[in-house]
Amino acid sequence: MSIASHLQELRRKHENLSHMVESEQRSPGSDALKIAELKKQKLRLKEEMSRLTQA
Repeated sequence: MSIASHLQELRRKHENLSHMVESEQRSPGSDALKIAELKKQKLRLKEEMSRLTQA
C-alpha cells in the first residue's frame, strides 16, 4: 500500500469517526465514555496522518 493510499484510508476513517461523534453527541442519553473513546481514536488517526505527511 502506498503512503498516499494509506493517508486516504486514514482520512476516510477520521471522517467516519467525526460523523459517529456528532451522531452520539446529538442523541439523548449519549454515552460520554463512548464519545471520549471515539475522540481518542480520531486523535490517533490525526497524529498518524501528520507523521506520514512529515516523513
